Amino acid sequence: MSNSHDRPAARLTARGIVRRYGGIEAVGGVDLVARPGRITALVGPNGAGKSTLFDCLAGTVRPDAGRVVLGGRDVTGLPAHRRVRLGLARTFQQIAVFPTLSVADNVRVGAEQPPGPSGRSGRVEARAVAERTARALRLFGLQDLAAEPAGAQPTGVLRLVELARALAGEPRVLLLDEPAAGLDAAQTARLVSVLRGLAERGMALLLVEHDAELVAELADTVYAMAEGRMVAGGPTAAVLADPRVTRAWGTVR
Repeated sequence: MSNSHDRPAARLTARGIVRRYGGIEAVGGVDLVARPGRITALVGPNGAGKSTLFDCLAGTVRPDAGRVVLGGRDVTGLPAHRRVRLGLARTFQQIAVFPTLSVADNVRVGAEQPPGPSGRSGRVEARAVAERTARALRLFGLQDLAAEPAGAQPTGVLRLVELARALAGEPRVLLLDEPAAGLDAAQTARLVSVLRGLAERGMALLLVEHDAELVAELADTVYAMAEGRMVAGGPTAAVLADPRVTRAWGTVR
């Protein structure tokens, strides 16, 4: 699946992101860059603030301080649906699908998102929606399940349905929250192949992942968080071997 001509490559940048809940600072002054054509991983123990940072990047939570820039545009004050129109898509740690809809209809929801870097609302032609849906289903090998209800599918399939829905909107930046959770070996291999292909085509990918081996295999750059702070960032091998990271998260197994 390639980006359309009106979806130029985009960098996602976070600068000084702070998010507090009551008196607790869940994210404290975090900087991060997800570059086009690269797979960037965000790692750390449970409670490190990774999902909160993702929410700030996606627009479901507004930071108390700092800036989020997408493709050169400050989107800090924009809600999630406006960021989607600008080319930012995400998946969730807890799978979010419509169980009463078919697999194909779940993916079609993503395909109906209007493309273009302007962020304006609009309609996508029915033919384009059908083509986007079909491409996304093929990408994850879901064609044979297209008419089946999503609610009847196992966790691994639902994870792929959610990924297909995100990609059906032809995003420029893709945020993936534990994309390999619940996948079997074959599904994980397909995921790796798809994500590498997307990066090769110029998409910026940022993933939260607890599987250290998968991070080591996939990521070009790794950021590591602990207790709401960024403790390391840089090339994958160096970060995964950093004592500050191994103490907080563990070593590659």
